[in-house]
Amino acid sequence: MTSESLTDDFIPTLTQWATTRPSIRAILLTSTRAIPTAYTDLLSDYDLILIVQDIHPFVSDPSWLNGFGEVLVAYWDPIYPNPIFGDDECGNVVQYVDGLKIDFTLWPVALLQQIVAAPALPAELDAGYRVLLDKDHLTSSMHPPTFAAYAPKPPTATIYQTLINDFLSGAPYVAKCLWRDELLPAKWCLEADMKHVYLRQMLEWRVAIDSNWLVPVGALGKGLKKRLPPEIWAALEQTYVGAERAENWQALASTMALFRQVAIEVGAQLGYEYPEDLHQRVGAYINQIKQLRQPEA
Repeated sequence: MTSESLTDDFIPTLTQWATTRPSIRAILLTSTRAIPTAYTDLLSDYDLILIVQDIHPFVSDPSWLNGFGEVLVAYWDPIYPNPIFGDDECGNVVQYVDGLKIDFTLWPVALLQQIVAAPALPAELDAGYRVLLDKDHLTSSMHPPTFAAYAPKPPTATIYQTLINDFLSGAPYVAKCLWRDELLPAKWCLEADMKHVYLRQMLEWRVAIDSNWLVPVGALGKGLKKRLPPEIWAALEQTYVGAERAENWQALASTMALFRQVAIEVGAQLGYEYPEDLHQRVGAYINQIKQLRQPEA
C-alpha cells in the first residue's frame, strides 16, 4: 500500500465502471465525502448508494466487487426491507488491499423513486449527498440536502439526569468485578458501557454547546479530540489503562471524576443541576468495596 494508491481519485474509475453496466442506473455519494465542510484524509472511505434494477444478482454473485481492486475482507448485511418504504435493500463494507474502503448500499430503482417523491429526504441523504451518475434523470427532482440531519439536540432535564444515573449505576458493578479480580466484565462495563455509552455522550454534548448545536459529531466519538479542550482530552486519555487491578481502580475513579466535571459544565450551560449527593454516595459505596478483605484465591 502506498500513499499514491490511497489518494488516487476513485470517482472517475467508479463512474466509468458503472457506465458500461446496464443494471446500474444511478450512483449517489453520501456521508463524509459528500459534506462540503467535513474533514477527510487519505484513509477516508467512500459511502456509495448503487441504484440498480434488481439488488439480488449483486448479492448472490459478489464478484463485481473485484472491479475496484483486490478485496482484503468484506462484510455483508442480509437483505432487509427499507424501514420506511418496504423495498428490499442491502449493504456491504469492503476493504481493498490497496487501502481503498467502500461502503456500498444497494437500492432498487423503485426505492429511489419513492424517496424522490416523498416530502422530505431520509436522514442518510439529508445529511449530505452528491449525484455521481444518473442515467435516467431519476434524481432530477430530489430535494437538496440540508446537511442538518444529524445535528445534535440539547437534552431535556430528564434525559440529562437519566444519563447521569445510568452512568453511576455501572460504577458499583465495576468495583465488584475489580474486587473479585474479574478483568473482562470490569473492562466491559468501564470501557464499553460507562465510557463509550455515557461519558462519550456527555462529551458530545460538551462540544455541541461550543458549536451552538449545529455541527454533528462523528460516529463513536470520531473527531472529539479536535473539538474538546486539550485538558479534557488529556484527562480522558488518563482513564485508559492496562490489566493491573490497581490501575483499573484508579481508572474507575478518574472516569467518575471526569464525568462529573464535564456533566457539571454541560448542566451549567443548560440550566440543570448535577446530582452531587448521588455521586458522593456511589463513590463512598465503591470505596467500601475496595476496602473489603480480598476473597480467597
